[in-house]
Amino acid sequence: MASDTPSIPPSRIPDSEPQGAGNRDAVSAGPAAAAAPLPEPGHPDRLTFIVGNSRSGTTMMMRIINNHPQLHALSELHFFEQLWSPADADKPIGHDEAVRLADRLLHVSREGYLTRYQADKYREEAEALVDGELFAGGGTASTARGNGKVYGQDVFRAVAFVETRRAGKLIPCEKTPQNVFYIKEILELYPHARILNMVRDPRGVLLSQKRKWKRRKMGAHFITWREATRLRINYHPVTISRLWNSSIGASLPFEAHPQVKTVHFEDIIDDAENTIRGICSFFGVDFHPDMLEVPHLGSSNEADDPNKTGIKKDRAGNWRKGGLNAAEVHICQGMAGKYMKPMGYQLIDARPNPLMVAGYWISFPFKLALALLVNLGRMKNIVDTLKRRLAG
Repeated sequence: MASDTPSIPPSRIPDSEPQGAGNRDAVSAGPAAAAAPLPEPGHPDRLTFIVGNSRSGTTMMMRIINNHPQLHALSELHFFEQLWSPADADKPIGHDEAVRLADRLLHVSREGYLTRYQADKYREEAEALVDGELFAGGGTASTARGNGKVYGQDVFRAVAFVETRRAGKLIPCEKTPQNVFYIKEILELYPHARILNMVRDPRGVLLSQKRKWKRRKMGAHFITWREATRLRINYHPVTISRLWNSSIGASLPFEAHPQVKTVHFEDIIDDAENTIRGICSFFGVDFHPDMLEVPHLGSSNEADDPNKTGIKKDRAGNWRKGGLNAAEVHICQGMAGKYMKPMGYQLIDARPNPLMVAGYWISFPFKLALALLVNLGRMKNIVDTLKRRLAG
């Protein structure tokens, strides 16, 4: 039997264009409008976000951003989708509910998203935050609606700024990849926000997702065995390819929006300084060379090495080195090809084993049902979440 690993030639666009660029105008949507002005650093309207399909370089970008003296990166608060749904936008909340939400967000910010939640661990701080920032007639809530009521999105903003000030910085930058499905809501709730959308070759995403459950053995000791099992269940080439399509489709209506900037993972690898200078300009801050000195952490393909820093050049095309079989590549390209080509991600001749392709499609509904079962607690509005995630 022939090897399941495809023969993979260079699969990027011509050398005359920077890697990751391609004909991106082909997937742009709508004319550009004027950007809402950026308030001064520290102003409660000065919010920034990092979004994108999971395993697209959002964590690396978070670490780059966090090396800036004014920007503080908050890692995966998962407010939108898990703690808030669009139906909550116009629902004011009372003091006790605001305290519970602040306690939950502070716990995620301090302990990490994957750490088991200990209710009321930060209640004292949460009460001080809610009383001082939201129900005292001033603070961050005063810029929200001016109607004397407090909403869930006000609590999120207040926590973001409290954590930013605690770090000795001025501008919060929240990184939750799934927020790519809530760009519209973020811009409506925070009209002056800036959103950085990360995109990566879906085959690289596929390989990273396939190996993500192994992160526990590569330095991510905070990942429990239960979480590692959930991550392993989540992987299927059809599911991951569909989610990549959905994330791209969710961001396309904002391709020309002046407050949304799409950056390709491959561009950071190929030309880190110039790409990051462009991001700094978009965020309205100066570039600092220290931003390039990110620790070698978080990869699904190699063990963490926090003593080494810098942008690793070999991460962009690691899927070419193996790890995906030809059937996985074939399925991914068949599903994601409509977006890959305009973005400069060239398709290859994978030549899969038909039986393996059939096996993946037969197993898909069962694997999807199991994945939904282990992720039910992560969705506040299941129907809305599935519509957004599986729309691609």
